[in-house]
Amino acid sequence: MKRSSSFPRPPRAGKGGRDRTDRARGRHDRRAVLVLSGVAAGLLCAAAVFRTLIAERPAGVIGGPYALVDDHGHPVTERSFQGHYTLLYFGYTHCLDVCPLTLATVTAALDRLGERGRQVTPVFISVDPARDTPARVHAYVASFSPRIVGLTGDPQDIRKVAAEFHVTVRPRQMTAATAGNYQIDHSSMLFLMDGNNHLVSMFPVDSSAEEIATRLRNLLPGG
Repeated sequence: MKRSSSFPRPPRAGKGGRDRTDRARGRHDRRAVLVLSGVAAGLLCAAAVFRTLIAERPAGVIGGPYALVDDHGHPVTERSFQGHYTLLYFGYTHCLDVCPLTLATVTAALDRLGERGRQVTPVFISVDPARDTPARVHAYVASFSPRIVGLTGDPQDIRKVAAEFHVTVRPRQMTAATAGNYQIDHSSMLFLMDGNNHLVSMFPVDSSAEEIATRLRNLLPGG
C-alpha cells in the first residue's frame, strides 16, 4: 500500500480560479492607472496654480530701473528703450534647454507678427555674469536673431535687476568635475514692458510661438 504524502498537494486552479485571478489583476492595474492619473493631474494643477500666482502679481511691484552692459560693451539702462516695448527674458548662455528654446520661440513669434513685431525689442538678460561676457552674450543671441539685445553686467547689478523682476537665481552645487561648466536654476518668465518700462503682461515660457504672437497682437498699440 502506498503511503500518502504528509504534505497535501495544492489543488489545481480551474478555469474559474484563473478567471478570478485575471479579474483581480485587472482591478489592480486599473487602480494603478487611476493613482498615476491622479498624481499627474495634481502636478498639472499645481503648475497651473503656480503660474497663475506669478502672473497675477500687481504690475507695480515687478520691474524697475537697471544699469547693465549690452553685448557690444555699451552701457544700457531702462531709459535706453524709452518709447519702445521690450520683451525681457532672464537666462544664461550655458543653459542646456529652456533658454535656447525660449529665445527661438520668441524669435518665431515676432516673425509671425511681421511689421508689428518691430514694435518689440527682445532683450536677453544674463544671470551668469561670471561666464557671460559681452562677447559671449553677443555670439549667443546672434545665433537666434540679430534683433535680440543681450545684456550682462557686474554681479551686483545682475542681482539687483533680477530682484526687481522677482527672478530667483540658484547656481547648482559645483564639484571638481563641473567647475566652469555648472548649471543654474532660475525663474523662467517673459516680461512685456511698455515704452516707460512698466509691466504690461507676463508670458509663461512654455507658450508656443503662435500663442505669444496672438497675445502680442492684442497687447501692442494698434491691436
